[in-house]
Amino acid sequence: MVDPPIFLHAAGHPVRWRLLSELATSDRQVHELTALLDQPQSLVSYHLGRLRKAELVGARRSTADGRDTFYRLDLARCGELLAATGAALHPALRMAQPSPPSPVRASVLFLCTGNSSRSQMAEALLRRAAGPAVEAHSAGSHPKPLHAYAMELFPELGTARPKHFDELAGRHFDHVITLCDRVREICPEFPGHPPAVHWSIPDPARDPDGLPAFARTAAELGTRIEFLLHRIAARQPPEAS
Repeated sequence: MVDPPIFLHAAGHPVRWRLLSELATSDRQVHELTALLDQPQSLVSYHLGRLRKAELVGARRSTADGRDTFYRLDLARCGELLAATGAALHPALRMAQPSPPSPVRASVLFLCTGNSSRSQMAEALLRRAAGPAVEAHSAGSHPKPLHAYAMELFPELGTARPKHFDELAGRHFDHVITLCDRVREICPEFPGHPPAVHWSIPDPARDPDGLPAFARTAAELGTRIEFLLHRIAARQPPEAS
């Protein structure tokens, strides 16, 4: 007897599927997932452990409060395992890699503390990936000068100016994404109340590895932004297609 593929083992339980669905939108803490699923924390923690064992979900200690942990979904691995699942059933069901989404009009704001590394790199990556169709912006709670390593990886940041998020108060954004665990706690409201999305990404400026740490951060941001663009495109109104 052939065992079902890994993805079916990991995601087939209703609670685990709900967890994957919630984490596909935003990084979250256990108590948030417990409230969203309306399930006991012990049960949620158990199923998170199963998803971590399958390497579908990862965890990071919060930089705002080290007693908390943020869980994140590895969408790239989910895609790989889904493709393998279809192929295991029949060659005709082998999933092809999705083509890059067509640019769709949207506005995105990235927030971190200093607006000197993570949020600036995210803004630059989104501009590179989507071009003028998507308005990319960034800001911080305590702006400070751009980091030299960020500018080395993204020369276009040479003309960027770090700014406080109060400068953007009153502006409408389709997506507001916090990259810093501290800023997540004080993120201001924006017109239209875009859904809260958090990507728990450590500050590379605090990593002793220097430039390689910035490169790793840029790689993670690039992967997340690729999936963000697919989400934006999926919500494109029919008349715009």
